Amino acid sequence: MSANGNDGDDIDKTKFLYAFTKRVLNSDGSIRWVGITDQNGIIINERVREGLKPLLTINENHEFAINTIIRHKTRFKIESKIGELTYTFRRYTKLSRSLIPINENYYLILTMDFEENNFDEIIMEKIIPLIKQEKERF
Repeated sequence: MSANGNDGDDIDKTKFLYAFTKRVLNSDGSIRWVGITDQNGIIINERVREGLKPLLTINENHEFAINTIIRHKTRFKIESKIGELTYTFRRYTKLSRSLIPINENYYLILTMDFEENNFDEIIMEKIIPLIKQEKERF
């Protein structure tokens, strides 16, 4: 048993994160990779589309996630003027990447096939409803 006595809670959280990232990944065929990070950008759970060869190594993906959260946090100062972030979206020549805040402690980062043009619809109608449905469990 762990020092804080909540091994069961840790196991339940791990199962929940595994199932949640799987649901996000399966919500649309254009989604390549899904990761959940903590408030420091540390990836605590991730999944990749079956049969896909990732473009980034595990270490590169983890570094990219940390930098994404750091960049996001620099915008907190102006959030009171422009509103709370719904999601960010960046398009690269080989894939697209999105950051979606879950709450103040967790973030969802996902990548999509570059060819996907309906990213707003996918994020707003498929991903964000999943987050809202499970937000209390984070």
